[in-house]
Amino acid sequence: MSRTIVRTALVVATYGRRLGLRLDDGSAGAGRIKGKTIQPVCGDKVEVQPIANEPDWLITKILPRVNQLTRPNQRGKIEVLAANLDAIVIVVADSPVPDWFIVDRYICAGELMGATSAVVFNKADLGQIEESSANALAGYARIGYVTLRCSAMQGRNLEPLLDFLAARTAIIVGQSGVGKSSIINKLTGYAARSVAPLSVVSGEGRHTTVNSVLLSLTNEGAVIDSPGVRDYAPAIDRPTDVAHGFREILKSSRLCKFSNCRHLKEPACNVKADVAAGKIDERRYESYRRLLFAAERLAERFR
Repeated sequence: MSRTIVRTALVVATYGRRLGLRLDDGSAGAGRIKGKTIQPVCGDKVEVQPIANEPDWLITKILPRVNQLTRPNQRGKIEVLAANLDAIVIVVADSPVPDWFIVDRYICAGELMGATSAVVFNKADLGQIEESSANALAGYARIGYVTLRCSAMQGRNLEPLLDFLAARTAIIVGQSGVGKSSIINKLTGYAARSVAPLSVVSGEGRHTTVNSVLLSLTNEGAVIDSPGVRDYAPAIDRPTDVAHGFREILKSSRLCKFSNCRHLKEPACNVKADVAAGKIDERRYESYRRLLFAAERLAERFR
């Protein structure tokens, strides 16, 4: 009896139930999913077996993940977007208008999954940055996040981002139209990723990336290009975990009177005191409140 050949591979592209693979010898391949019980995503390491008389490989098992970027779906189930990430790079621009609450939610996801976050302001070639954007970037820098300004159009100031990505696997995320794919094209020299202008009618970005693709960099790093979003929230196991995604709130909460303080109306709340004193940014605090309420509603709905 012949022994079944089992190989390992990295998932580098997703196209529904067909996936692009990088096999353990570095060669490229295509894979199919066995059954409906497993759902590999970009960044997953998987076990595969050859399919008789076909070039495709059968994906039979997802190997244990270090972490995963998630969001809840409409049924309250967890949807995994990418796996085994070292970093999350959130791209913003003054056009389309930044949604800083989405940025905070990605940063929260990064904190909860143990990934480093960076905020990249693109389209710096369009003129002076809006004051609100400059203030937001400065606020992230104050609490210890990497912030960068660049122009993918001009290929300007991308070196610091390339340095940040060295030896890391990162996902590039953000609103549609901020130029994620354009940045990746410059970083990788791979111009085949689709780019498109903003919708003239709505001013919102068109979704030009409809699948996730992992691309290698020359400095042992890799980036996952993912579809643009108009909203995002991480899947959170317990509402009390939300504070762990806001590092300045978590630090301040250690001096709250009550260990189960939600930092809303509780007495002797150090977080509220720090917000009032300007030590914690009011918008970041409002972002925490919104995500906490959303997590509580979801937990109540699917209890």
